[in-house]
Amino acid sequence: MTFNVLFGGQDRFEAILDVLRRVQPDVLVLQECLGWETCDRLSQVAGALGVPADASHIHLGTSRPRGSGRRYHVALASRRPLRAIQIHNDPRQIGHCLIQCQFDLDEPVTFFGTHYDAQHEDPRLVEARFLCDLLDPIRFREGLYVLAGDLNSLSRRDPYPADLAERLLAAGTDKYGHPPRFSVLDALESFGWVDTLYYRGPPTEWVTARRQNNGVQIDYRTDYILASPRMAERLVSTEIIDVGEASDHQAVVTTFREG
Repeated sequence: MTFNVLFGGQDRFEAILDVLRRVQPDVLVLQECLGWETCDRLSQVAGALGVPADASHIHLGTSRPRGSGRRYHVALASRRPLRAIQIHNDPRQIGHCLIQCQFDLDEPVTFFGTHYDAQHEDPRLVEARFLCDLLDPIRFREGLYVLAGDLNSLSRRDPYPADLAERLLAAGTDKYGHPPRFSVLDALESFGWVDTLYYRGPPTEWVTARRQNNGVQIDYRTDYILASPRMAERLVSTEIIDVGEASDHQAVVTTFREG
């Protein structure tokens, strides 16, 4: 499950925990964990999931600071013990933070949880290429890999309106480019990452972020769970989870079978 909790979720934290208690994901990545440095909130997340609040099951990936000085950390929780945890947050390559780790099913799974740059497609494309450069293409094709997070990027698979470019201009939304770009998802899919929402056919729901600016409403999908080809073969389903007032992002949950 990937879920952007919005500015740390301080005033909505119990609602966030209610979502986690309801969904009970085995592996969880959270974005915008602003002010979570003491790990008290992450420990409460562990409690909501019923997992041990220790270094083998929960981890806070420290994000590099934005211009404001704020750090929008990425958090990870897992029922299965985590190992080989690495945090990538070099500001020359990463918008916020990329957590890399492994856990075991019937064979090892390499998991990435992330939050891409919120401002522009160019730095997000740097992040996508950085991720792909971490991976050996042959091992990637033959192994089990998952990428989950708020990529702040658009996919050309989604049914955006024909006048999306005009809507973005009217809304004053610049982060996707003018005209809108799809470079990040194109690059990831060209490497071999599979968009799990579309792997089994067109979804019934695809929107994870509904936004209204300057009186213009636009529906977006910016939150994704991607898989390597062999991992995608194990896909059971991917769903958009309505979180109500807990955040301004919906959560995404993907289920894989073992073996």
